[in-house]
Order: sequence, then structure tokens, then C-alpha cells
Amino acid sequence: MTVSAQISGDTQKAEPTATKAEDFVPPYPFRYEKMPPVWSLIGMAKRNFLSIWGVDDFQSRLRSKKIFTRELVICNRPDVVREAFQTNHEVLQRKSPQMRHALQPLLGDGLFISDTETWAKRRKVVAPIIHGSRVKGFAPIMIETIEEQRADWASQGEGAEVDALADMAHLTAEIICRTIFGRQLGKDHAAEVVQGFSDYQRHIDQVDILSLFGLPEWLPRFRGRAIKKPVERIMTVLDKIIANYEAQKEKGEASVIGGLLEARDENGEPLSREAIISEAAVIFMAGHETTANTLAWAWFLLSQCDKSRAKLQAELDTVLAGRSPTFQDVPNLPYTKAVIEETLRLYPPVPILAREAMADTSIGGKSVPKGSLVMVVPWLMHRNPVLWSKPDVFDPGRFLNPKSKKPNKYGYVPFSIGPRICAGLQFGMTEAILSLAILAQDFELKLKDGTDVQPVARLTLRPGENLPMTLHPRHS
Repeated sequence: MTVSAQISGDTQKAEPTATKAEDFVPPYPFRYEKMPPVWSLIGMAKRNFLSIWGVDDFQSRLRSKKIFTRELVICNRPDVVREAFQTNHEVLQRKSPQMRHALQPLLGDGLFISDTETWAKRRKVVAPIIHGSRVKGFAPIMIETIEEQRADWASQGEGAEVDALADMAHLTAEIICRTIFGRQLGKDHAAEVVQGFSDYQRHIDQVDILSLFGLPEWLPRFRGRAIKKPVERIMTVLDKIIANYEAQKEKGEASVIGGLLEARDENGEPLSREAIISEAAVIFMAGHETTANTLAWAWFLLSQCDKSRAKLQAELDTVLAGRSPTFQDVPNLPYTKAVIEETLRLYPPVPILAREAMADTSIGGKSVPKGSLVMVVPWLMHRNPVLWSKPDVFDPGRFLNPKSKKPNKYGYVPFSIGPRICAGLQFGMTEAILSLAILAQDFELKLKDGTDVQPVARLTLRPGENLPMTLHPRHS
């Protein structure tokens, strides 16, 4: 079996941009000049979604491939991304079968994987909970939680070894719990959630073979104990959080998540218990996993790039002068923000955004039959040499230099784009900027000798299973 492929639309080749000796090019998987057969690609995708792309995939505008019975369309320029996710939202709002089946055991019919009427109703309920207008009120809790992480690192001393990925996951899980769920998660519960998400990603199927062969949606997907156990761990914690809400409310400690429990639809009906748990799981997953991965990657990138690390430290020392930032300081930390933005460009937490066509449509003049899979792949587009100069180089300054080559908002989509853009965009960005600002003021993190960091994408894009680094206080 082979993959038939064609390139449609603009196939302009980018002129190679010379890198300088001081440019830092962080790791990325091998890119094929000649693509392997489909069975090899499926096997690679099961291990790592990032390993299946060839050189032409990065430079293309609109590509289509036939995989068994499914037409696969890849949009890789701002104009076709806008057409797919904005103009054609009604037809292309449904997540791919793979994403739906991979996340359904964990998220039920939650906002992240629902569509049509369910999605529209839930969006009205969930979006206000984490809307950007609330972030200013959340900031003090974020800062307090990050300062506790700073104190924990300080207690460990010079040269202590930490797992930066696990530490950032615990930090962001604690932040989401205190801000949204209104209570302290604590190390034990945080560990349960963090380990649960890690185990789930490691064992869940990454390719839905049944859907590629066009078999019906209702056919059951096998879920073994390796999947059920982490779901049970996460749901046990969520159950405790939700069960405690009424007690909190009686004490005058009503939390933002109360919006889920107290919400009513247009008929005056509350959300079901299952719906509340599903949406709580979505908020937890989206609110801690993606930001944790971004911060872990930022620590790695800064540890390997002296120039960028020095610029970050200079900004923090000048603007903050040793004090913790407040929400009002965030706009005054442009380089800190640029480090996060560049990290999201190189290592987007959700590197593939896939939709299933619910009816016949077209993109860029190409016919897209019902049932086709339409993909916007941030991993490709954020490294498209037609859109970015030195696309594989870590250069936060590109987001500050008005002369730097960069696309419009439809060419940079770490939080997706269109009506399904992440409702927690501002929350996540503020959380990441404050976390980096507070911790990088006081610490440098160095990669443990002998550690090979490689990007691995299953449900989200991580620097492997862990990220061993050593702590080095900046101010003794």
C-alpha cells in the first residue's frame, strides 16, 4: 500500500537563509527527502507524530494525500488556514476521529472534543470561567503559587538536580486548581494528576486505524487497564474537587468552577454531573499540560542559548530589580513574553490540529469531500521557511523586531485559531510569563550532562518523558 500525494496551490520554494555560528538550532526529528510507505509512516506516528514529515511538507501551501479510504488535506499557509478554520468553521468544526477517540475516555463529551450544539452550549458556559477579563484577578494567586515553587528550589541548594518537566507540571496543576477550582491541590493530588496525564499519553493509541479504513464510528476501541488506571486517578481527584465545592460555598469560598455547577441552559436545566466532570477535565488538561510543556521547553532552550538567557536576565533585573512581578508588570516584560512566544513557535504544545469534514467543501480551490481529514499543523507552519526567516533557529527577538519576517495571525497558531481558538489563551500566556519571570530572576537551569533532549509528540509535544536539569541560584 502506498500513499498517493499531490501538491496543489502555491509551491514556492524558500530561499535558504544562512545561519550564523552563534545561532542556536534546537533538536527536531529527521526530515525525509523521499517519503517512506504508508505502513512505515503509521508505525512512526504511533511513536511520535513529529517523525512523519518530509522536507516538502514544511514548505508547501496546500497538500493532499490519500491514506487508505481517507483524503488528508494539510493547510500550511495563512490564507488556507483562515479558509479552513475560520471561513469553513461550520463544516470543519469536528475534531478528527483519532483525537475524539483518543481523548473521549478522559474528557467525555467535553468542550475540547465536542462539536455542533454540544460545543456551542458548553462554550457559553466554560469560556467565561477562564476569559481574559478574569486574568487580572487570578494573577495574585498565580504569583503566590510560583513563589512557593521558587522557595522549594531555593531550599534544594546549588547544583541540585530537578526534573524541570515534572516541576513545571506540578506548578501549573497547582495554579489551575487554586485559580479555577478555588482550593489548594497539594503535592499528593498534583502528583496524581500529573502522573495520570503522563501515563495516559504514553499508552493511548496515537493513530485510529479503524477510521482510516472508513469503518463506522460506533465500533468499540479497545481500552486496556493501562488506559483505565490513569483515568481513574485523574477522575478521583476531580471528584474530590467538585464534591468540596458545596462545602467551600457554605464557607463563603465559592470558586470560579462554581460557574459550571450553577450554570443553566436556555431551558433552565443544569449541566449533568458527567458534563461537569468532562468540562473540569478539559480545563485541567488544557490549563496545566500545555503551559507546563511550554515552560519546560523554555528552560531547555535558555540553558542552551547564552545570548537569549543573558537578554532575559537583563530585562528581569532592570524591570523588576529583585522584586516579584505583578500583573501590571507583564506588559513591561516584552523579552520574557518573546521567549514564551518563540518557544510556542518551535514547540507548539498541540502540534497537529485535525478536523473532519462534516460535508463537502473546498479549500484554496481544492475540493474537500465529506469525511476528509483537514489538518493545520503548527509544527510545520511555524517552521515554514516561506513564512519565517531561519525557521529552525531559536530567536525570541524575531517577535520584537518589526523588520523580522513573520506571518499574520493565521500563520502562528499555538492556541489554534478561529471560533475554536483556546479560551484560556490569555490565562496561559500570563501564567507562563509570570512563571518564567519569577523563577528566572533567581535561577539558571542547566541541562544535566549526557541528557539527550528530543521532541516527542503524542497528544501533546513534550521534551521526552522527563527533563533532568540542575539548579544554580543567580544571587547567593
